[in-house]
Amino acid sequence: MIGRRIEVVADLDRVRVFCDGRVVADHDRVWARHQSLTLPEHASAAQRLRRERIGLVRPAAEPEVETRRLTDYDTALGLTDHDHDGGAKLDDRHLVGDGDGTVA
Repeated sequence: MIGRRIEVVADLDRVRVFCDGRVVADHDRVWARHQSLTLPEHASAAQRLRRERIGLVRPAAEPEVETRRLTDYDTALGLTDHDHDGGAKLDDRHLVGDGDGTVA
């Protein structure tokens, strides 16, 4: 039942598990604390199914991403006004280039 939706019905004495309306497990209730009780054949079947599932899952391919110069974004956003020195002059909220690649 790994990977499937189940319904668990428990009372003081029994635990019943249903899948698609049919009983798939019916056990005496064990009141042990902090323990997981599993039949050996269930554990080996679960391990086998997990191994098979891992083989089906493949990592996603890396997407192709175009690399652009930052100045392309400046142009797209209308931030390419140049001052008389040839440096980039954005607006009063940004630093102004002095023409030699440094900012003032």
